Amino acid sequence: MNMKNTIASLSIMGMIIPLSACVTNPETGKKSISKTALGGIGGALGGYLLGDLIGGRNDRTEKLLGAGIGAVAGAGIGRYMDNQEKKLRQQTAGTGINVVRDGDNLILDLPSEVTFDVNSATINSQFGASLDKVSTTLAEFEQTYVDILGHTDSTGSDGYNQQLSERRADSVAVYLSGRGVNQARLATRGFGESQPRASNVTEEGRALNRRVEIRVVPVTESS
Repeated sequence: MNMKNTIASLSIMGMIIPLSACVTNPETGKKSISKTALGGIGGALGGYLLGDLIGGRNDRTEKLLGAGIGAVAGAGIGRYMDNQEKKLRQQTAGTGINVVRDGDNLILDLPSEVTFDVNSATINSQFGASLDKVSTTLAEFEQTYVDILGHTDSTGSDGYNQQLSERRADSVAVYLSGRGVNQARLATRGFGESQPRASNVTEEGRALNRRVEIRVVPVTESS
């Protein structure tokens, strides 16, 4: 393992996911993190996955209110997210997208091998139908913030990987916006190679690290 990989591993306190936590899709043959393992990541790294929203809640809540989007009442938050989760799971079945629930938040994991070509931030045309379904559901359940997080493996320079992760996150945001998801709900951030899920030593691990995550968080009255 080179120094870059070692530093990346230490940056998340040893929370690299072993390949034993991977599953293989019988339809596509692609490897992905199991939903059980992803759920564990959500609990262990809550400050990263499910903590403060990109840009902060106050500023974004004001923008949403200005766009005519209100908050979900406290007693109805769980049901609201239950319904959204159910629909997203139905629509993404067999697409390679993992839907993970953590509390009242959702994470959609988009593996790059089905979303982007190598070194490209252009969404694969064959993946468009899947993202169209995601867009429809996100547009329907508008009382949520939508954070889009881009990640890469360690191949290439830090600067290039950072830019690539940002461009991929932006591409997904533009796609969702163009299909009915209000721009006021969207925010993007690229993490480059700094948040690996698996070892970058193997191709299987690098494939798992190349991903975009869509984090869906309800707009609540206390936001």
